[in-house]
Amino acid sequence: MPTSPSVTTGPAPASPPRTVRGRGIDLIVVLAALALAVWVTSGLWRDPNVRTITVNSSDQALFEWLLAFGGHALTHGENPLFTYLINVPDGVNLAVNTSITVYAVVFAPLTYLVGPPVTFLVILTLNLAATAVAWYVLFSRQLVRSRLAAAVGALFIAYSPGMVSHANAHLNWTAGWLVPLLIWRAFALRRPGHWLRDGVILGVLVAIAFSIAAEGLFFTALALGLFVIVWSLHPARRAEARAALPNFLRGLAVTAVVAGALLAYPLWLHFAGPQRFHGTGFDPVTHSEDIAAFGAYPRRSIAGEAGLGTSLAPNPTEENSFFGIPLLLLTVVCFVALWRRADPARRATLWALAAVAVIFGVLSWGPVAKFDGGRTDVPMPFDVLGQLPVVNAALPARLALVVAPVIGLLLAYTLDQLRSAPARRRRSTEVAWSIGFVVALLPLLPTPLLTDEREPIPRFITAGTWRDYVSSGGVLTPVPTAVDIYPDGQRWQAYALSHRQGEFRIPAGFFLGPGGPDGRGRIGPVPRPFSALMDQAARTGLVPIVTDGTLREVRADLAYWRVEAVVLPDQVHGAKFAVDQDAVRRTATALLGEPQRVDDVWLWRVPQD
Repeated sequence: MPTSPSVTTGPAPASPPRTVRGRGIDLIVVLAALALAVWVTSGLWRDPNVRTITVNSSDQALFEWLLAFGGHALTHGENPLFTYLINVPDGVNLAVNTSITVYAVVFAPLTYLVGPPVTFLVILTLNLAATAVAWYVLFSRQLVRSRLAAAVGALFIAYSPGMVSHANAHLNWTAGWLVPLLIWRAFALRRPGHWLRDGVILGVLVAIAFSIAAEGLFFTALALGLFVIVWSLHPARRAEARAALPNFLRGLAVTAVVAGALLAYPLWLHFAGPQRFHGTGFDPVTHSEDIAAFGAYPRRSIAGEAGLGTSLAPNPTEENSFFGIPLLLLTVVCFVALWRRADPARRATLWALAAVAVIFGVLSWGPVAKFDGGRTDVPMPFDVLGQLPVVNAALPARLALVVAPVIGLLLAYTLDQLRSAPARRRRSTEVAWSIGFVVALLPLLPTPLLTDEREPIPRFITAGTWRDYVSSGGVLTPVPTAVDIYPDGQRWQAYALSHRQGEFRIPAGFFLGPGGPDGRGRIGPVPRPFSALMDQAARTGLVPIVTDGTLREVRADLAYWRVEAVVLPDQVHGAKFAVDQDAVRRTATALLGEPQRVDDVWLWRVPQD
């Protein structure tokens, strides 16, 4: 494990003026991190209750629902990891979904005070800023002497293309502040005499990370494990590794016990509970990183705004590499420069960092290599590893996110080395290095996320009128029925829960559950005839031919769900396309009869047997 420079060759204790200057730099970094976070999310800050992220409004609606449900579960003594409020009557196992339980509980007071959309935006903004600050603290206190170097490396990681793309509504992946904390506490396990305390702290942190970003925790554990193995096998570090191993293993055992105890029920739900599944509902070939994407520029960047962005990612939320050729070249130059001046001990660290970046980069190419949008049919290592349990639930493209911290650390190491070089030598090279850093990093400066106005929640919901037509805990369904591309039902439910109006349940919903091919997961439930007919009308604008058989299937679906009311608002939100509301109303009328007008919705009451 790498040793802090201050431990091995640290300078004499700093004088008070230097400490004051250091604190001033710390404050500037914190303010810069927060300013960039607000800049990236500025489109939502214009009106959080009205604006939505253009390219991923469905995930935004899902996380808002998770925040509302988590707070409701806390205050009503309900299970925060399994719910029957959506996907009636089967329910949803939230332990195999991104339940962000810790966020939902911690921010429950804010959710009840200002509503899920504002809470979502606050968490998203704080995630980005906290990620920069956490990496800065790790770098400046443990790895480099120069706070400028620490700031550049940390800000790059926090606002790297992958992090900015996941800021399109992913509260789990933008919680990058967890990674430096996990690294810090994992390396602390080697301290003699503190293995019990350090193991307990890391165990609690692992439980928190699992409850916010389980996939990110898994990737962090894999990367740390690979780094430690490669670092320990280097001849210059073997003796140190052997000496630290007993204490490290004791601390790791305590970590496993503490995390296992805290996560016993979530892990049982995840692997053996109801509504579980294996694998994922996403195609690993589609959701793998294009080799050319590493040298491309992301869309939400200065280069992207200048027309240099590409569409090599499966969608705008998965631009997990997109570093650009200049930064790749700068990284190689930094590595070579560091290697040439490094002693054997530092070379062990550089060698381990290179191994992590290369291996995770190659694994991110998925089962089959792609280049510039075309498949090469060349099998990749992930084709084998992707068959393993747990690994088969990960999207290979996201493994490229591990490369960004490696680059950020190499940038910080290089700047630190340059600033510690003799003044005469530094003057002769600083111009060239400055140009290199500017050319590599300036095009990657992030631009604000794209946002749009979203359809308002109807007065029928906000005024609580729905309670006159649905019994307490009864089932209400919007049309089209709620799924990822029609998130209205979960948005309405989130509003009702966070405003303490009571509970209504909905069929279907946006979640991951069983029902995919070969026992794998899928997005949402297996479609039933009623939901399929409504989806067809919404997409195509065509009203289907209704037969007696069609009516029997629809009645069976409504009885299966025990629906009491079917609701069509004046404005339906389609996450991927405009919804033909007139066709939906005519289709529902053909199936259910004439509706009644209630507030600002069309309503069909369903008789109960």
